[in-house]
Amino acid sequence: MCNSACLDFGRTKLTGTDVAGKRVIEIGAVDINGSLRPDVEALGPSEYLGIDIAEGSGVDEVCNVYDLVERYGPESFDVAISSEMIEHVHDWRRAISQIKQILRPNGVLVMTTRSIGFPYHDYPFDYWRYELDDMRAIFSDMTIEALEPDTDEPGVLVKARKPVDFVEKDLSEHALFSMVTGDRSKTIDFSRAAYLRLALTTNVVARKIKGAIRRVSSK
Repeated sequence: MCNSACLDFGRTKLTGTDVAGKRVIEIGAVDINGSLRPDVEALGPSEYLGIDIAEGSGVDEVCNVYDLVERYGPESFDVAISSEMIEHVHDWRRAISQIKQILRPNGVLVMTTRSIGFPYHDYPFDYWRYELDDMRAIFSDMTIEALEPDTDEPGVLVKARKPVDFVEKDLSEHALFSMVTGDRSKTIDFSRAAYLRLALTTNVVARKIKGAIRRVSSK
């Protein structure tokens, strides 16, 4: 899924040289409100593979981000695209490591995600918020070619290239802003996450019920 800033970023930052004749994978490919796929396919990749955790529009294969290397092998893609997905994974380090590992040397990653100030949005959960400095740290083992804030909504957009002499950075001590704790955190307790999800769901249902009662009362 993409908003207009995400679409514009992908269209301007991914070039024919990046994509033509290359193997492309999109992680979190379900098309809910927009996709880079038509624009990228217009650049002539040899293959465009969309994966997600469930079937849906734009999804060619069902695969969890944690299983990318096992499923497709290391250094198996030239371009990786991840739009509005990485805030939804519990273990963001493992997910990003998998994406880095499936990229070939000189391969390109385009990633967009949400920053502090963007509201909670559940698919299948909403764990993290990323800032520009987070992306600088996370992709300090790659060459960052573009790094911008989302101009429409709180978010961050990054294009990074995997160097030939790639050595993966240890991110075990890096803390992200957690939607569960409301502060920067290295990990998330599943029990707290489950409680938050229940509380948010209950709150949404309660608001819907109150709205329905008001509509009936006004008739």
